[in-house]
Amino acid sequence: MNSPHHPHHSHHPSGSDHSSRTGPPAYPTGAAAPPPSYPDETIPPAPPGPGGAARRENGHGRRGRVHLARRQRGADATAVGQLLLHLPSLLVSLAIVAVLSYALLPVMEWLGILLWLASGAMAFHRPTERALARHLLNLRHPTPQERARLEPLWTEVAARTGVEGRAYELWIEDSDRINALAAAGHIVGVTRFALERLSDGQLVAVLAHELGHHVHGHTWSSLLGQWYAFPGRLAWAAARRLVRLAAVLGHGRTGGWKVLLLLVVGGFVLMTALSYWFVVLALVVAPYLLAAVARRAELRADHHAAVSGFAPMLAEVLQMMHAEEQDSGQVAASALSGCGETTVVGRGATARGRRPSLSGKLLSSHPDYHTRLHHLAPYLERR
Repeated sequence: MNSPHHPHHSHHPSGSDHSSRTGPPAYPTGAAAPPPSYPDETIPPAPPGPGGAARRENGHGRRGRVHLARRQRGADATAVGQLLLHLPSLLVSLAIVAVLSYALLPVMEWLGILLWLASGAMAFHRPTERALARHLLNLRHPTPQERARLEPLWTEVAARTGVEGRAYELWIEDSDRINALAAAGHIVGVTRFALERLSDGQLVAVLAHELGHHVHGHTWSSLLGQWYAFPGRLAWAAARRLVRLAAVLGHGRTGGWKVLLLLVVGGFVLMTALSYWFVVLALVVAPYLLAAVARRAELRADHHAAVSGFAPMLAEVLQMMHAEEQDSGQVAASALSGCGETTVVGRGATARGRRPSLSGKLLSSHPDYHTRLHHLAPYLERR
């Protein structure tokens, strides 16, 4: 993962009133939180339809009976596509694991392969997920005040779509950007900056987007793909380091040594490419296809938030992030949403006034803001 840039200010569109944001409720730490109360214009009533979320009473935010959906999560076409596109990397990793298992366990080489294949289940082991959240994603548990603000909003989001919200864990990223992420099998994180600057309705829309990634299987499919591709990536990184080391050792020596080294390395690469050209071609093309599928996944997560009734607030957040990046001279790879991580915004950036290159656009994991707002337009018109 690339580390995000951190602007120190945010812009609010004219349609959102920052002063009307409901802050953390004032009650002693450890006491039970009172039922959330949202103004009607902040969080709209639950839309009718299957899945039946929260039933409001007397015009307040008190929830009535919550109906859980039969299917809590699944795998849409984008999740399946991610798994299929990771297949070439998986085959390369499998070959590497098989060679290492044969070298270390010549009699029981199959045991090493089976252990590696079974290791993917560790990605959904709660303690492993928490370790990934802390050490790879730089997340932390929310403070009591942050939890008091987040949990009622998360309950609202889960109720809208009939999802068991207690199955997921809320985390905080100490970042000065408006962003959020869904990772692994049960992690939903928001930045401290987003928690401080967004209104209740806007924050609910962001959480609904991230829940969409979990419900549609985007996070677990991405996590498994990256998990099983890791041996191949590690071998590729080791090969590059060896080539650099050989170049350093050959520096300052006779030209014949450099030519010989180049011929040996080049010949080996060429023979491998010709023998396994279909794998090489798949590995070259896969990043572009994976980026296209990831962009589609972001639109699917936006759709999940929009059908839950949060399209206007999601559009406000997208406009805020767009204005924020323009002011800070950044052009994001672009979107709401590592190890199975899907973020609200992409984390690439270019200098002020420079447009991203064609390859940068093709490798972007998120659609641009105009594309996302265009897909939200039907829900805004309907509202």
